[in-house]
Amino acid sequence: MRFKGVGLVILAAVCWGISGGIADILMTKGWDPIVISLYRGAVGFLCFFAWFLFRFRQNWSSSPRLYVWSILAGVGVAGNFTFYFLSIQASSIAVAATLMYTAPVFVLLFSFLLRIERSTWFKWGCIAGVLMGIILLTGAYNTDAISVSFPGAAAGIAAGLSYALFIFGFKNASSIGKPQTTLTIAFFSFCLVLFLFTDKSKAAAALTSSDIGWFLLLGLVGAGISFILYVIGIRWTAASTASMVAMVEPVTASLFGVLLLGDHLTIIQTLGMALILVTITVLSVKQSD
Repeated sequence: MRFKGVGLVILAAVCWGISGGIADILMTKGWDPIVISLYRGAVGFLCFFAWFLFRFRQNWSSSPRLYVWSILAGVGVAGNFTFYFLSIQASSIAVAATLMYTAPVFVLLFSFLLRIERSTWFKWGCIAGVLMGIILLTGAYNTDAISVSFPGAAAGIAAGLSYALFIFGFKNASSIGKPQTTLTIAFFSFCLVLFLFTDKSKAAAALTSSDIGWFLLLGLVGAGISFILYVIGIRWTAASTASMVAMVEPVTASLFGVLLLGDHLTIIQTLGMALILVTITVLSVKQSD
């Protein structure tokens, strides 16, 4: 069952990687990143709300803890998206990605402090392997080509902390209520938070634009399908394991860029991808055992 949970989290991360490629297409067309994130969450919310209403009586819950954890998860997702884009604007995508994917470190530290999981050399080794792979894949090792500002670094770390928040939020909420309820509450709070920071005129223009199909596809793949897989899978997966196997997301995004957008990968980037995949495979096998 645990291997099934890891598999579902990996599939969710693959969908997130594909959605990153779709978002890149929309950004090259001139769309604001916050507007893109809002539509991603809004389309996902509509999917989850329809799923919730399908069996309203069975899905309804009056548990205060479910609402608290679900809202925290939604705030975490909104913060992750927003701070990630702010970090890209203030520094570079390499710095932003590397700092955001420090999330497994935060998750593991919180798990140890709260005594949810035991600290082992194997887990720390897996985190080190994933982070090294991220550094090689993003090119963050090339300090001469990267300019790091304090706002960029702060936003990147905030994106990682937000990532950790939504992992813990979904982990706890999914153990209390049903996926339909958890996702509906989480993404309703997500939409409320991002709506405050969105340019309303640009958001309205997207509805009548020729790119509306890309926005709908982004929402279906990047939220509607992916978070259903994630919330179901994390039920049978430790928080630290889920945070690490979700790092297949940048690998998928890179492959999307190579196959569909004409990007090219260097030997070092390919080695970084291989290191991430090998580490995740070893971790998945160990988890199933």
